Amino acid sequence: MSVKRRGIAAGGNWIVDWVKRVDGIAARGMLANILAEQRSTGGAPANVLADLARMRLDLPLWGIGRVGDDPNGRYILETFRNLGVNVDHLRATGAVPTSYTDVFNIDKSGDRAFYHHRGANALFEPADVPAEHLTCRLFHLGYILLLDRLDQPDSEFGSVAGRLLARVQQAGILTSVDVVSEEGDRFKTFVPPVLKYVDYLILNEIEAGRTVGVSVRGSGGKLDDAALTDAVERLFALGRMRLVAVHMPEGVYVRTREGRRYSTGSLTLPAGYIAGAVGAGDAFCTGMLYGLHESWPLEKTVYLANCCAAASLSQPGATEGLRPLADVLAIGRLYPEGSAPVNC
Repeated sequence: MSVKRRGIAAGGNWIVDWVKRVDGIAARGMLANILAEQRSTGGAPANVLADLARMRLDLPLWGIGRVGDDPNGRYILETFRNLGVNVDHLRATGAVPTSYTDVFNIDKSGDRAFYHHRGANALFEPADVPAEHLTCRLFHLGYILLLDRLDQPDSEFGSVAGRLLARVQQAGILTSVDVVSEEGDRFKTFVPPVLKYVDYLILNEIEAGRTVGVSVRGSGGKLDDAALTDAVERLFALGRMRLVAVHMPEGVYVRTREGRRYSTGSLTLPAGYIAGAVGAGDAFCTGMLYGLHESWPLEKTVYLANCCAAASLSQPGATEGLRPLADVLAIGRLYPEGSAPVNC
C-alpha cells in the first residue's frame, strides 16, 4: 500500500548554543568583553524544525538524533515538544553529554566564531533513523562533516552517510543535506560520496567550492561568479541532485537537474538590522525545503528562503527571528532583493 507522504523530518546534529555577543575576538593572551549571552537550540535539524514550527505551517515535523540525559538534553526535548515537533526518535543517552557550541557574535561587524563539543551527536548512526516507518515527504540531514559515525568510509556506498540516505530514498522519501563549514580538506573525502543519494543540496559558497576544490572568492574576498558556476557544475557531475542551491552574503545561485539556472540578490537590509548570523544559513534552507515540499515555483521558493534568512538575522539566536509565514514574506516587501550575484 502506498504511503501518502507529507511533512519534513530532520536528523543529525542536536546542539545547545551558548550565544555570546562580544566586542571582538581576543588575540592570544588578551581579553575581549562579553556584552550579552543567551541559550538556544542549534544544529541543522533543530534549526530547520524550529524555523518551520515558528512559521506555523500546519506541517508534520519529526526530529531524529541523540541528546544526552542531562539538563541540556532535557531543554532540547522540552523545547521541541512545545513547538509541536515529534521527538519520539530523538533519543537520550547517559553515555555522553548533549552536544554544545559556544558561539561568539562580534558586535558591529556581524562576524562569528564557533567552539564545538561533539557530545551525543558523535553516537548518531543509521539505525537511529526509522526510514521504513516515516511518512514524511522530505528528510533533511545535517551536518555532514560533524557526525562522526556517518563520516566514515563505506565499501558499497562510499560513506556511512551515503548508506543512510540511500535507505531513506529507497523508502520513498526525498533527501536533503547540509554540510558544516570547517577548515581542512575533509570536504573532498566525505561529501562527494553522499551526493549520489541527495535530491536537494543546499549549502553556502565556501562549502560548495571546497567540496570540488574550486576557490570561489578571489583577492579581497570578492565573489568569482564564473568559479562558483563551475563549482556547481562539478557538484552535479558527482551526484544525482534535482537541485543545488548555493547561498552567500550577496545572494543565491540555483541550478536544477534540467539545466535551469537562477540567481537573485539577498534582501537589501538596512544598517544595524543584523543582530546575529548564527542561524541564517539554516533559515535559508528552511525556506527552500518548505517551497520544495509544496512544489512552489523556483522564484517563489528562493524568495521565501531569502526572507527566512533575513528574519533569522534580526535576532542573535539561531531561530528566534522566525515568525508566521505571512510575516516572514512581508520582510521581502520592506527590503527587496538586490542584484543577482551570478550572471546566468
